[in-house]
Amino acid sequence: MGLGLAAQADEAASLRDAYAARAGVSAATLIPEGEQLFRAGGTGERHCTACHTDDPTQDGKTRVGKRIAPMAPAANPARFTDPAKVEKWFGRNCKDVLARACSDREKAAVIAWLMSLETRK
Repeated sequence: MGLGLAAQADEAASLRDAYAARAGVSAATLIPEGEQLFRAGGTGERHCTACHTDDPTQDGKTRVGKRIAPMAPAANPARFTDPAKVEKWFGRNCKDVLARACSDREKAAVIAWLMSLETRK
């Protein structure tokens, strides 16, 4: 049985706030930083947008063509509700895109920005 929408939003906010607290910052101040990291982080062909597209409210696609559900919780309420999955994917994707682990601040920033997005109408 899955979480209700309100509970899923609470889980995502709780995770964002936990990363921000560990970084010693307020998550609300990190939204622009999260967008910058998502859109411009990485080098060469390695960017978040390469798989997740410029519009994270829409589906993305892996390099081998597998569908990736939207990153923005507004479009995919299950996003950021499982801390183990969040750590797994930040671990893989940060190494792939940035060639290093993401800091707690970067994780909080990306989640904060993605949580600020609304779906296209």
